[in-house]
Amino acid sequence: MSAATDERADRARRPDPLAAPKGIPEYLPPESAGFTHVRDTLAAAAERAGYGYVELPVFEETALYARGVGESTDVVSKEMYTFADRGERSVTLRPEGTAGVVRSVIEHNVDKQGLPVKLRYAGPFFRYERPQAGRYRQLQQVGVEAIGVDDPALDAEVIAVADEGFQRLGLSGYRLEITSLGDDECRPAYRALLQEYLAGLDLDEPTRERARINPLRVLDDKRPAVRAAMENAPLLVDHLSSASAEHHARVLEYLDDLGVAYTPNPRMVRGLDYYTKTTFEFVHDGLGSQSGIGGGGRYDGLMETLGGPSLSGVGFGIGVDRTLMACGVEGVRPWSEARVEVFGVPLGDEAKRRLVSVAAGLRSRGVRVDLSYGGRGLKGAMKSADRSGARFALVLGDRDIEAGTVGLKDLVSGEQTPVALDTCVDEVLAALDRVG
Repeated sequence: MSAATDERADRARRPDPLAAPKGIPEYLPPESAGFTHVRDTLAAAAERAGYGYVELPVFEETALYARGVGESTDVVSKEMYTFADRGERSVTLRPEGTAGVVRSVIEHNVDKQGLPVKLRYAGPFFRYERPQAGRYRQLQQVGVEAIGVDDPALDAEVIAVADEGFQRLGLSGYRLEITSLGDDECRPAYRALLQEYLAGLDLDEPTRERARINPLRVLDDKRPAVRAAMENAPLLVDHLSSASAEHHARVLEYLDDLGVAYTPNPRMVRGLDYYTKTTFEFVHDGLGSQSGIGGGGRYDGLMETLGGPSLSGVGFGIGVDRTLMACGVEGVRPWSEARVEVFGVPLGDEAKRRLVSVAAGLRSRGVRVDLSYGGRGLKGAMKSADRSGARFALVLGDRDIEAGTVGLKDLVSGEQTPVALDTCVDEVLAALDRVG
């Protein structure tokens, strides 16, 4: 190997301080407009249903996830970013939101303020995945949790909130898959039945160990050979307790009442161990292998497992990144990439002083405004106006100041009309109203 080749190989192994870490998407203008629109639309659907906002720590004690998420899950056993801090405490960047919300509710006694506790959150989560389209090491989610009431109507509300978010984005090519994972009354008997079935299969040792810890995990195995072997495995929906079966039936009735379409999927197993009863996933086949755009379910034993009172809970997490990809697949773009609505073009220092004040006046009325800075000429400033996405430009020079006017230019039609400087804020507002 030549010295040059060896140097290139060494450079490839070293992280580049000027490059984002592998597997982490970045959103910059103008594309970031779509990201924020998707995130805010999903969150707004939850806000309308009375879910208050909670800001969570980005890292927690590692034990929280080991206990709450489940040591047999891929999330805990393979995917967590875990490290020792300077105090030699084991901490983990949050891989999901529910355990952190439940911990916070317990710590701050939020459940004493009335039930159900309804919370929403948004932000980054971290998993050491093999990076590919739609599968990132820093993933963005919007989530909700409703804690303290075991009511099928609440399960249906949580699902309907997610569905409303997708609908308001204009998505149509997704489907809701739903099942029940039973309760403490029927799960032990089903577990024994499933383990008996698995004992008759020729499984590799790691898979057999997963089956020993939680046999439901094997139902979630994506390898073709294992999927084929599980074809005749017993299904939990066929062995539900009467209470779980009644709960599931009522959830479906409420979804029917709400007009939320669904597809039963009795083989669904979510990637986290805390789920009970209602379990669901929103799937978009246009995304290929990473088809899940959101999901969740009920977790009736989680709060007690984490040291709190025995209260039930239900919630979801929706992937903002994947939902944005789904919008791209369907050609849905219900957002504007324009940074501003109005762009000021001052020609000279006095014009800049005047337009700085005009911009402040417009901003105080809720209009997004930017200006050309740095003493650019008319041509350069108008290029900046076009790049900003503004609908109108305000062009002001010395002659305009003498006349007491400013040029209001429609950047779509190209038409420019003089308006009085003293009343230009109202004139701009009226012009924006006319174009919608």
